[in-house]
Amino acid sequence: MPVTIRHRGLAALAAPLVAVLGLGLGGCDFDPTGIFSEKYKPEVIPDVPADKLYSEGLAKMEDSDYEGAVKKFDSLDKTYQYSDWSRKALLMTAYANYEGQKYDDAINASKLYLQRHPSSKDAAYAQYLIAMSNYKQIPDVTRDQDRSEKALAALQELIQRYPTSEYASDAKSKIQITRDQLAGKEMDIGRYYLERRNFPAAINRFRDVVSKYQTTRHAEEALERLTEAYWALGIPQEAQNAAAVLGHNFPDSPWYKDAHALLANNGLEPREEKSSFLSKAFRSITGRTASAE
Repeated sequence: MPVTIRHRGLAALAAPLVAVLGLGLGGCDFDPTGIFSEKYKPEVIPDVPADKLYSEGLAKMEDSDYEGAVKKFDSLDKTYQYSDWSRKALLMTAYANYEGQKYDDAINASKLYLQRHPSSKDAAYAQYLIAMSNYKQIPDVTRDQDRSEKALAALQELIQRYPTSEYASDAKSKIQITRDQLAGKEMDIGRYYLERRNFPAAINRFRDVVSKYQTTRHAEEALERLTEAYWALGIPQEAQNAAAVLGHNFPDSPWYKDAHALLANNGLEPREEKSSFLSKAFRSITGRTASAE
């Protein structure tokens, strides 16, 4: 019968297993696996209180051991996940990395903080750390300005999202510095083209400075260089217009004196075309109107 066959099968399988186990537990000392010779002893790691880990991290910070501080705060974050201690530790991880000049790590930790705690009272500070970590890596104008772009975007986001935060004022001043840096890069490229008599390419760069960075210290030179480039390209009306916009907005600028002299030596005077791109660009920030002039 089926039941009898099944029981016989189990008995047949069990017999050799019992024999093997009997051999392993009997007089033979051979135990290739070692599972019967030693008892498993789990490693017991004592829990360190959260406040103690936090204090240890702060102590590392005071000793300028930023890498050690990061390790303490990271351990605290992982051990006490979803607690307020974890939130504090993550922010301190970002700060310790920033102080240790590991700016990309500081950015990553700050972004993670904002993902986890977007409504936290310290969210503005996390955004500030992102901005400053990029700001600290801004290179000179002869190099790629990707960091400047990222710093500007992060600073502007800080102003937009946290306009009343204690970091807003500093962010505004650094926005101006960063914009000046980006304008400087455009001017550097524009001069390069101008020296090589690639006037259309130079004009494009100088126009970018005028359209995007009118409030920077480079705006005056950009208008004078436009006067030069347009004149060299044989477009005197545009040269006159650029010089006139320069004179209206920066009448005491030495760059205006150069632009005026260039035109005067060729029997022309600055003349503004109020419907021009240059005129509109500066009118939008100075509030000048045609009637007011």
